[in-house]
Amino acid sequence: NGSSNVSYTSFLLVGFPGLQESRALLVPAILSLYLVILSANALVIHTVVAQRSLHQPMYLLIALLLAVDVGVASTVMPAMMFSFSTHFNHVSLPGCLLQIFCIYFLIVFDCNILLVMALDRYVAICYPLRYPRIMTGRLLAGLLGAAAARSMCIVAPVVALACRVRFCRSDVIHHFACEHMALMKLSCGDISLNKTSPGHAASWSFLLPLTVRILKRVLDILMLGASYSCIIHTAFRISPGRARSKALNTCGSHLLVIFTVYSSTMSSSIVYRVAHATSQDVHNLLSAFYLLLPALANPIIYGARTKEIRQQVATLFQRAR
Repeated sequence: NGSSNVSYTSFLLVGFPGLQESRALLVPAILSLYLVILSANALVIHTVVAQRSLHQPMYLLIALLLAVDVGVASTVMPAMMFSFSTHFNHVSLPGCLLQIFCIYFLIVFDCNILLVMALDRYVAICYPLRYPRIMTGRLLAGLLGAAAARSMCIVAPVVALACRVRFCRSDVIHHFACEHMALMKLSCGDISLNKTSPGHAASWSFLLPLTVRILKRVLDILMLGASYSCIIHTAFRISPGRARSKALNTCGSHLLVIFTVYSSTMSSSIVYRVAHATSQDVHNLLSAFYLLLPALANPIIYGARTKEIRQQVATLFQRAR
């Protein structure tokens, strides 16, 4: 309604508005997709946890990465299935902000784990003799704690600023989940860059996430690029043989996962650039793509390309038969 005298405290989630009459038919497809995500990731995680030979930093980081991917999917998909099947689409403002925090914290933590994995591979390949003494369990725990703290420092200010915003344009969120920009579109103020006043909470709630996202992405890509450049340079200095092949294959798997994660997160920015030229259903489909692609692709990449995990998975199936 555009009136700043009203500030909504509950919202109606309208995901895939073009399919309102047949949204219940999407539930089996979403459930099947969710079960595939759970089973594929659980298989690799169970393999790493159950096999003592895989209790090494690289494999433990892979298991943690997959667990975080499952967390992202679980933050979105069960609630979406519930709303589609029961037609109960209402969410309170605190509940919406909590979902935003969980989604973005897990996504940022996912990217930070990739940085820790890059550091682990850098030490393992560039300093192989010193690797066991450098990459200890205590150091790994400290790096993961720093990754979680960095994620909190990036996401918490964004959610804190969103708490100060008043939402008066509408109480309808055109999305299947509480997504930050979808919620900010309902704010009372103008969030466009060319009409921003420093004291405007809505404007800052738009500018801060945009600035942080750009800076974080550039910094992450620079650090990942530097790390893997050193790794590949060192790998090519190794005499041809099994050691070089193993190093390059490991780096290939990690780089493929990095491409998957960062391409999917960048698609979220592209979504809002092209939103005016596409239907809301296409917009929501692209959002689902960026949220769920890592959870679908990463267990396949690591399960198929990592020899040790692939062998242990094959052994588990042989024992089961």
